Parts: sequence; C-alpha cells; structure tokens
Amino acid sequence: MIQLIGLKHDVKIEIREKLSIIPKRQEKCLEALLNICEEAVILSTCNRTEIYFKSKDEDIIRIFEALNWDKTLVKCVFNYKEEKAIQHLMEVVCGFDSLLLGEDQILGQVRDAYEAAKGSKTTEKELQRLFENAIACGKEFRTKSKIGDIPVSSSSMVVKQAIRGGHKNFMILGYGGVGELTSKYILEGEMDLLYIAVRDTQKVNIEDPRVKIVPFKDIHKYYEEVDCVISCTSAPHTVVHLKELPKKHLLLFDLAVPRDIEEIVSENPLYEVYDIDKLRDIHDDNFKRREASMNNNRYIVDKSVKEYIDWKTTKELSLFIKRIKRNGENIYKERLDTFKHKKETKDNEKLAEILLKSTSNAYLNRAIEVLKEEHLKGRSKECVDIISRIF
Repeated sequence: MIQLIGLKHDVKIEIREKLSIIPKRQEKCLEALLNICEEAVILSTCNRTEIYFKSKDEDIIRIFEALNWDKTLVKCVFNYKEEKAIQHLMEVVCGFDSLLLGEDQILGQVRDAYEAAKGSKTTEKELQRLFENAIACGKEFRTKSKIGDIPVSSSSMVVKQAIRGGHKNFMILGYGGVGELTSKYILEGEMDLLYIAVRDTQKVNIEDPRVKIVPFKDIHKYYEEVDCVISCTSAPHTVVHLKELPKKHLLLFDLAVPRDIEEIVSENPLYEVYDIDKLRDIHDDNFKRREASMNNNRYIVDKSVKEYIDWKTTKELSLFIKRIKRNGENIYKERLDTFKHKKETKDNEKLAEILLKSTSNAYLNRAIEVLKEEHLKGRSKECVDIISRIF
C-alpha cells in the first residue's frame, strides 16, 4: 500500500523545524525507513516535510521511531493512503499545495527527492513509476498552463519586497538552490551591492563587480554594509545572532527550515524579520492570474492520477496474466509434441485439424464449465458479459 505522511498546513514553524530533514541527513533517514518499509522517498523543503512510502503496516508511529521524531507530534501530521496520497503528490508537483500558489521550485525539488531515493536504492516499481509520472505531470502542467510566464518563488517574493522598500545592499547566507535563485533575482533588479556568504568561497564564481563572495565565518563583519539579509542555509542550527547584528535598521528574511535567524531578533524593533510563515503577508499581484491559469489546467492532475491508478491496477493482475500465458504455452506445447510424434504416421492435414480443435476446446469447454458454475451461483450475467468480450 502506498502511503504518505506530511506536515499539516497549520503547523507553526517552531514545530516544522523539529520534523524537518536537512539534505545531509536524508540518506541516513532513507536507510532507516527501508528497515520498516518496502520503498520510501523523502520530500523535505523549506515549507514541507513529506514521506512517501510503500508498506503493509499502517502504523505511522513506526515512521516517527525510524526518524527519531518526537512521537507526541504525531497529531501535527496527516496520513494519506493510496489514491489520496497519489492525488496529493500530483497536486504538489504542479504547485497547488504550495504556500505560494504555483511556485516554480517545487518540480525541481520533487525531482531531487526522487533522485536521492534512487541513489539510496529505496525505490522500486511502484514509487519509481509514481514519481516519474508525477514529474511528467508537473512538466506537462507547466507547459500547458504557461505558469512559467507568471513566475513566483519565495526568492522572487522577498527580493521584490526588499527592492520595493528601497533596499539596495544585500547579503545572502548560503548558496544552494534557493540562494542561487535569490541572487539571480537581486542582480536583475536595482541594486548596488551583494555579498554572498559561503563555506567555500572557491565554489562560487560570479563575474559582476557588484558581487562579493565572503567566508561564512565572517558574516558579522559585513552586516554594517547591508540593509537586507536573506538567509537560506541548510544548517541544523541558527546562524544569525542578535549579539552580532549592528544597531541599525535591517530587513531580514529567513527562508530556511530549521530557521537560520534566532527568534529573539524579531523581538527587537530595529529589525524587520520575515520567516517562511510570514511570507503569506507579502502581497503578490500575480496571484489571481496564476490561480485562474492553474484551475483551467487542473484536468492534467486528474488525468495523471488516473493513469497511475490504471497502471497499478493492471500491475496487480500481472501474476494472474503470467499464469494464463503459462497455461497457454503448456497447451500448445503438448499439441506440438503430439504433432511431432505422429506427423510421420498420420495424415498431416487431418492431424492438424484434430490438434487445433482440441486446443480450441481446451478453452471453450472450460469457459462453458465456468459459465454453468456461475449460473448456479446467480452470477451468470457478469460471467456472460466477460466471456462475450473474450470470444
């Protein structure tokens, strides 16, 4: 059975960060899940943690135990099974379930989650097919809805908000996928200076005189020169501390889960702090356009769900189909052996007629027997319908 557990939408960030799985822990978590599940994929982003798994066991407490999560937080997750879990993933990959409706990063995040699971060998036929179908669904949805013409992401939202407020000197903490996208949006706008703080300064090369790459350990030295800090690291702990910040107004965006900015910073009136939950407060002019375009193309989600369920249902018949084929092979091989042994002593045309007729009768006589049996049980109509379609 395919299942999903994920964080409920109304769960505060204080809880979400306790149930988040940062990239460097993902491989070990997948290995732990494989001890209790047949297949598993972890989708963990700044705003969601979802575990897709195949298991006969419906007890989600075992998932909490495998991941060393606090079992008292089980009330903070939902558990979907089979079609509902499949539907959810298709909606997620198309952006229907995102904090920012239609955001353009989720398709890549789903693809990365699937690739990580494949790399850890925690997927087999069912989750492989599910995620490949979902990724194809996401691509088709973006092509037909043209949602890419109305882009939105946490990065674009915060940069627009900052530039709209007159901020021109930026610092980005971390240069993963979100950091790279954030820098792209900053450089496209009206800005004067951008510091990018990373652990290894040799790994980032941007040929723009407005950009300076600085060591992460020295971030406190550059706070004074900027008016907006955007933090998006994958650190398991806070990296921005009140005692290191300058005594001046600063706009700070925390796009990380667990959070990068210690909570006490937001209590100081000098600092305007937005964490991932507060992004809901930022007005987006394109929301209604995205919503209309997405709803007009929702049929793609429904079609993809049906395609997967049809495949899964057919797959469940595969053993039965193999048995039918094996029986058919046995019947023809018996007749072939008979022909080989008697072709020298019998009239070949007559022999072929006898063998072909006996082959036909092997199936027809059995169909007639089953029809009679089902008629006595009061199920002849269904049986007649099926046999009529076969013959």
